[in-house]
Amino acid sequence: MRGRKAALVMGFVVPAIFAGLTLVAPFSATAKVVPAPAIDEAASQATAEVAVLAGGCFWGVQGVFQHVAGVTKAVSGYAGGDKKAAEYETVSSGTTGHAESVEITFDPRKISYGRILQIYFSVAHDPTELNRQGPDEGTQYRSTIFPRSPEQAKIAAAYIAQLDQVHAFPEKIMTTIEPDRAFYPAEDYHQDFLTRHPMYPYIVINDLPKIADLKRSFPDLYRADPVLVFAARTE
Repeated sequence: MRGRKAALVMGFVVPAIFAGLTLVAPFSATAKVVPAPAIDEAASQATAEVAVLAGGCFWGVQGVFQHVAGVTKAVSGYAGGDKKAAEYETVSSGTTGHAESVEITFDPRKISYGRILQIYFSVAHDPTELNRQGPDEGTQYRSTIFPRSPEQAKIAAAYIAQLDQVHAFPEKIMTTIEPDRAFYPAEDYHQDFLTRHPMYPYIVINDLPKIADLKRSFPDLYRADPVLVFAARTE
């Protein structure tokens, strides 16, 4: 099933009814700060590590992690399916096996993989929703972790079990773990979408509250200036 976001992005035009209006992001009641993972990575001298996470529309997930200290790049894209089908219109059909995902490059000396997952479960999305997220429905909006190593897979599995055991959420976590899946960057017009279009109705309603939740819930990890894809390309 195509999500409502797919319909919104077609034509890339904000309805005239919103013209001239000042839109204010509503207070989010969905954020739930969960405990940090009991099992995390060992200290590392590596300067870069990659995490790939899916949690509904990639605009909001990318926007959240672009505001996380220690993250050096966050790219919207597709994971879970074949390269030839990794384009927006095809993925939006919900038949390709892909999920809208974000490839997060971070400095493990500044933030651990476990802390990345804590933010993912706390403010980036609702992990108890199955094959949907907010107004968007379909397997392309599923909650999925795509580990890049056996260690990441082990940490993710242990963390989900930990959160379920302590009943961190009122319902069971539906997040899946799908190892050995390639990531394919999305089209340029999807990159940095939240920063470039902060008044886009979908962003105002669904995603700006996540940024506010991040700032309020993780003040030690919040960065005011996002790290942008296009800015990274010019460095």
